[in-house]
Amino acid sequence: MSKKVRIGIDVGGTFTDAVLIDNATYEVIAKRKIPTTHKEGVAVGIVKIISELMKENDISPDDVVFIAHGTTQATNALLEGDVASVGVIGMGTGLDARSAKNETNVEDIELAPGKYLHTKHIFLDSKDLSNQTIEDAIGNLLNQKSDVIVASGAYSVDNPEDELKVMNLADKKKLYYTGGHEISQLYGLKMRTRTAVVNASLIPKMMETANMTEQAVLDMKIKSNLMIMRCDGGVMSINEVRKRPILTMLSGLAAGVAGALMYEKVSDGIFFEVGGTSVDISVIKNGKVMIKYAQVGGHKTYLQSLDVRTLGVAGGSMIRIKDKQIIDIGPRSAHIAGVEYECFQKDEAITGGDVRFVSPRSDDPKEYVLLTATDGKEYSYTLAGAANLLGYIPEGDYAKGNLTVTTKAWQILGDYLGITAKEAAKQVMDLALKKLEVVVNELISEYELDRKFITLIGGGGSGAVIVNSLAESMGVKWKLAKNAPYISTIGVALAMVREQMERTIVNPTDEDIKKIRLDIIEKIVQSGAKEDTVDVSIEIDSQKNILRAIATGATELRQKDLNTEALSKEKLQEISAEALGAEKTETKFLNATGRWNVFQAVSTKKILGIFKSKKSSLCVIDREGVVRLKKEKAFSIKFTKGARTTSFKSFLDEHTIYSDANATIPKVFIFYREKMLDLTGMQTAEQLYSILDVETESLKDEEEIIAVAYK
Repeated sequence: MSKKVRIGIDVGGTFTDAVLIDNATYEVIAKRKIPTTHKEGVAVGIVKIISELMKENDISPDDVVFIAHGTTQATNALLEGDVASVGVIGMGTGLDARSAKNETNVEDIELAPGKYLHTKHIFLDSKDLSNQTIEDAIGNLLNQKSDVIVASGAYSVDNPEDELKVMNLADKKKLYYTGGHEISQLYGLKMRTRTAVVNASLIPKMMETANMTEQAVLDMKIKSNLMIMRCDGGVMSINEVRKRPILTMLSGLAAGVAGALMYEKVSDGIFFEVGGTSVDISVIKNGKVMIKYAQVGGHKTYLQSLDVRTLGVAGGSMIRIKDKQIIDIGPRSAHIAGVEYECFQKDEAITGGDVRFVSPRSDDPKEYVLLTATDGKEYSYTLAGAANLLGYIPEGDYAKGNLTVTTKAWQILGDYLGITAKEAAKQVMDLALKKLEVVVNELISEYELDRKFITLIGGGGSGAVIVNSLAESMGVKWKLAKNAPYISTIGVALAMVREQMERTIVNPTDEDIKKIRLDIIEKIVQSGAKEDTVDVSIEIDSQKNILRAIATGATELRQKDLNTEALSKEKLQEISAEALGAEKTETKFLNATGRWNVFQAVSTKKILGIFKSKKSSLCVIDREGVVRLKKEKAFSIKFTKGARTTSFKSFLDEHTIYSDANATIPKVFIFYREKMLDLTGMQTAEQLYSILDVETESLKDEEEIIAVAYK
């Protein structure tokens, strides 16, 4: 029987990576790295790398059940200002016309210093919106050198008719176009227009790449549809990329943490994808990645992407010295200076030498230190060298260097500074850790993570350079992700199809909730998911009046969890005790259903040696040992679906606070089968019951559900 495989491709600025993954076990069968083929086009490199992997591993095109591609192209295009000029047709009428005219005129957007996304703007009164008026406006924008048309009308999220008229006429003229209502269904005309403009500016470039890449896959006779990585960690079909290329922006950052979650049983943690020049830092909480609205050129958009903080501290970061004192590490790297690392050389490469100072770029201070060896060849002192010298890199790791040559190189630096080689390395490492700790502490505080429970996870080729020492400094746990150097590519290969939809609705009704649920299912199926694998989560943000639906699904009928091996109850109890900061003897099992187990810890502490204080906390852990929820002063109940109107109603009433003004329901999570349902955004019992009934529609009356409530 032939082996079914998944293929992931990650096209970076320097290298194109590919992995071949067994679809049954999710083990990596083979991996490959080649230089990115910029001149010939990235599709040439993609064909080359896939062909080699399939040939060497005897894989036929029929054996490929999933193929996905992650690309930094949209991000790079924005950073480099390599975008199309956009013509905006704004629309509105009556009292709203003046504000709509201002809000649809987003002007030029600065993407990077001196790099702009140029826009032209025409406003039309919706009352007089004839085909001729629209055609004249399009012609005017084309005369002003606009490459793509954006149609943006006031209240188009409620009625997109005006935008559709413009889009239809642009389509007939074979122009590229975008409608604001396609990109976001939230009110906020200025932000919606801006998001549509950024999307439109990427269309021509991304269309060219999408067509080439799709053709490359077809030429190889692979029947599985090509999927593309999104910025929120999911994938979508290439047809959706043609309409919404903005969703691929920052997707490279999302791929790494998506890959780490596939392999590592992490509940709460900080993920570091460490390269040669920079590190991308993101948060995992309750086993999920954290998402926020992305910014472009300092402006907010309605694009939901991974919350990533990037720092110029990485494996190749160079050292700055002034007046014989180490003053900084980075942001320049050995890669930018075009010099090899000191720690990856052979013994004989460095027998002696002197330090020399350079400016990697013309406007940099001449403070970055290099080693000129006896034979005249130059090497850069790096953070990877410091980590190797201090013993932080495990044997067999991608970043493991040659300790003999590293010691010789750093001794020369130490002699120049009047200290030992290890003291110099320690100073460099401390400077790096100080920068990293500021960002990590911000994230811990912002996402209310428990320091006692978090794990730092290292990914990328230089993960070990940072994570081990940082965890030691902060007194927290750490681990290196499996297949760390290829973690982004693995994330691409294993990603699920994902879609998100948001609507501005005050106090959504049952009908509003049912409608958005149906609409998101239709959307995710268009994006390539099989309908029977789709899982929908509904959120209500009452402060911002946003109703949100998030759907995930698989591209093939069979879904499988990576960590299918269920842990023993004793092991789950052990992990729960650690998560709750309690002794194992104080932690007891309460309930279980589907993949979910509930444990409670009641610990007693003496105060001043006399009074006793009791602390009760509860956690929900899945069968693989990932803690998905932990709370103090929380309560739980197990009930059957048929008892929703009796047992569960009584439970909710019991934990609701009643006052003269209103009733405040507790925050509630629901667990059943494989599903974790977050209902913490619900403001009323009616809203909560409505979503619960919709979500559990397919359950039989005797099937069990667990509810966890807290204030």
